Amino acid sequence: MKGRADPEMTSGAPLDAHERRISYLRVSVTDRCNLRCVYCMPQEGIDLVPMEDVLSYEEIRDVVRVAASMGLRRVRLTGGEPLARKGLVDLVGMISALPGIEEVALSTNGIVLARHAESLARAGLSRVNVSLDTLQPERFRSITRGGRLEDVLEGIDAARAAGLTPVKLNVVVMQGMNDDEALDFARSTIDEDWQVRFIELMPFTALENTGQQPAPSVAFVSNGTVRRRIEEALGPLQPESRDGNGPARYYRLPGAKGRIGFISPLTEEGFCGRCNRMRLTATGKLRPCLLTDHEIDLMPSLRGGGGEDGIRRGIVAALASKPDAHHLGDGNRPRRRRMIQIGG
Repeated sequence: MKGRADPEMTSGAPLDAHERRISYLRVSVTDRCNLRCVYCMPQEGIDLVPMEDVLSYEEIRDVVRVAASMGLRRVRLTGGEPLARKGLVDLVGMISALPGIEEVALSTNGIVLARHAESLARAGLSRVNVSLDTLQPERFRSITRGGRLEDVLEGIDAARAAGLTPVKLNVVVMQGMNDDEALDFARSTIDEDWQVRFIELMPFTALENTGQQPAPSVAFVSNGTVRRRIEEALGPLQPESRDGNGPARYYRLPGAKGRIGFISPLTEEGFCGRCNRMRLTATGKLRPCLLTDHEIDLMPSLRGGGGEDGIRRGIVAALASKPDAHHLGDGNRPRRRRMIQIGG
């Protein structure tokens, strides 16, 4: 029956209100970050949430355990920068040991990844995604306001050595800032087994009603434009199968070892029809959609005595209220939280 969102009535992963199977939970563990990327936050940072209002690792484990009992199988840990929170390896071990969890992955900026890659792998981490918007050291320092490209490259090498593969590199393309490097990233997949994913800039840069100064203006570049530039210079891209039913469309240059992916939430028709995920913020808010402000608060269940039944009811409510699409084209966009406060 269309519109059903009761996981007890479905096999495998639960269905949302639009009959999409939701098998993937992205969990933000912190709003802290060790970089100040110009398109992500102001130089002075943001107003940080007090740690007493942040989910404990045990509370995160409890939410994931209930989600896994309902059929969600994959978890990705995000931030902020997840490795900025102490003891993340312990959380990886907690989640990877839960019945039903098939994969635990990590999104990171890679700055301290080299220190932790081996212990993360031993704890049960499956793979990592690394944000990398430029291959030029000085430009990297400028975009991140002080980061060292060398640290990220060392982290990527350490992740590969630890078996956290495939390492996926996420590149947000911005006009006049790094769009001239799209060909360099594409070329890197020819001789290296890199998985480079170009991601369209999402509308999270405004700081409305915060009293803070906005970040420097960054301009959107569509993935259609990026793809045309690559094919004009390097030849036709050959379609590849999707990876894990995620949001990327994958391609390969002729004879290349690696792959090129495009994540196009703003320009790909039907993009949201493939959505298989929800997000849990570091403060216990379950967001059915990244690009809308609607949230289900799980804190009353976690700290107010609702227990597993309350968590389950929250997840069912999120499934039932997950929108068909983000509706950015109608002028609706998230305004209450920045990306770093949600967990991309």
